[in-house]
Amino acid sequence: MKVIISVSIIVFGTLGGWIGALMDHGNWFGGWSILFSTIGSLAGIYIGYQVGRNTGF
Repeated sequence: MKVIISVSIIVFGTLGGWIGALMDHGNWFGGWSILFSTIGSLAGIYIGYQVGRNTGF
């Protein structure tokens, strides 16, 4: 289950940072990128936990 949560944190955190960078004109260290990366990582924890629990890993 740890692997599933870790992968989902990486994937959703990166996607959130990418979306934030698009909103901030390519600035990966801007406020939007950091905010959406944090939100994506928290969502990745929740989704990874739910997938791990439902698949039985």
